Amino acid sequence: MSVKFHHDRDRPPQPGASSGCADGAAPDLVIGLLNNMPDAALQATERQFHSLLSAASAGLSVQLVRCSLSSVPRGEAAKTYLRRNYVDMESLFDAGLDGLIVTGREPLTPHLRDEPYWDNFAEVLEWARENTASTIWSCLAAHAAVLHMDGIQRVRSEQKHCGVFDCSRASGHVLLSEIPERFRVPHSRWNGLPKEDLTRSGYELLALADDAGVDCFLREEAGGSLFLFFQGHPEYEPDTLLLEYRRDVLRFLRGEAAGWPSTPRGILASLYETSVQEIRRAAPGLPEEETMARLSALFSAAAPRNGWHDTARTLYRNWLNHLVDQKARRRQPANGEAWLVQDMA
Repeated sequence: MSVKFHHDRDRPPQPGASSGCADGAAPDLVIGLLNNMPDAALQATERQFHSLLSAASAGLSVQLVRCSLSSVPRGEAAKTYLRRNYVDMESLFDAGLDGLIVTGREPLTPHLRDEPYWDNFAEVLEWARENTASTIWSCLAAHAAVLHMDGIQRVRSEQKHCGVFDCSRASGHVLLSEIPERFRVPHSRWNGLPKEDLTRSGYELLALADDAGVDCFLREEAGGSLFLFFQGHPEYEPDTLLLEYRRDVLRFLRGEAAGWPSTPRGILASLYETSVQEIRRAAPGLPEEETMARLSALFSAAAPRNGWHDTARTLYRNWLNHLVDQKARRRQPANGEAWLVQDMA
């Protein structure tokens, strides 16, 4: 069965209007992507989630509604792109979503509640609790969500958790169906959520990352949305971690960071690890442009593989199946009376 994955939206959805896949049929699922990433990573993040959902949606038609918050600081080029391709928060609320994905971003302030978009973020979270079958909170969005709901504070590590980490299942939840006991997931973060605080507040731990704490967890409230939280990045492409590493090296060379970053673990063969250290030793005597060119050439030759794609696809497939099941439940009659189902916009 062919996959119909339609995501382009040149104008905000209109409540009650018919909107479906490219052939005009109503989609099986409508999913929102609230993309909060910085300008430089905005389109790459959009591409990553689109690609993962497309791979996971075999047999399902999925419409992806892209959304942005006006309170997230943006440059003019990004604002123009968002105006042409994204909807605003109010339009998202009227889009008839089945599920929602909320991305994180690098924080601008020491305290998340001081972020310029905090109030809008909290508004989206409270709306999602009652108006989606499930919502995924990615990385910093996961930290912000549990802070808002339960006051759980993230804790900064001495070293950045950066690389592809071995993870182990910690639950038999249906969302982990066909996921092996051990699998790999990229992580890229300084901060983490203490597992004791999460379990004490009623969250279910799904997977733990070796040397990096909790990988993913969830909470489901009676009559509400299932919230799924990722501290890792199953949506990452093979070279995403290396691109982030290159960015961090450039920040160091420009005096914006205190030290040369650690190489992402589990992504480069030992030969290339050695070459990175050689570039690092030579960097003080080279122009910035030469150092960055050497890194770029090295990473292009390394051609890292996506060793987590199958797990990520299965996990997101399970999530899509959950949305389908919940949608069918909402359509069934209750107490002998037919439910009124609003058309998806």
